[in-house]
Amino acid sequence: MVELGLFTGLRVKEMANLNCGDLLIGNEQSSLIVSKGKGDKKRIVKLNSEFREKCLKFLKYKQKINQSISEDSPLLCSLSGRRLTKRALQKSFKKCMKIAGLPEHYGIHSLRHTYGSHLYKASNHNLRLVQEQLGHSSIRTTEVYASLMATDVNEALEKLYK
Repeated sequence: MVELGLFTGLRVKEMANLNCGDLLIGNEQSSLIVSKGKGDKKRIVKLNSEFREKCLKFLKYKQKINQSISEDSPLLCSLSGRRLTKRALQKSFKKCMKIAGLPEHYGIHSLRHTYGSHLYKASNHNLRLVQEQLGHSSIRTTEVYASLMATDVNEALEKLYK
């Protein structure tokens, strides 16, 4: 759940709605289909090779504990096999934060912001790319990630004319 948020930037409801068949894992390019995004919009989120490997391990784990990985089976579910709800994911995230000794005031949605910020920096400040991955209908929503990079501005200013 945590890695899903950090590697895809999905909204919590989008995570809860994922089925195993929404993972499109290929040798060259892997992606994830968000069929019920905000406003019932569908989008494809590209995955990097590191997360691809984590997904393969997770699917093997699901099989090992006798959970279905058929196309219409929930990707994230309880040990009893029931789909995790948005609220269950939020509670699980809070438990993870507590166990890790991290500040509990962060919510699972903060993973989306972390992903957006890091993707913005890794893409050489390509707002359009971040917009597509996050599923923002307006670039203005995505522009918030540009303003979060104040440390980049400070670094750039110190390098100016040197």
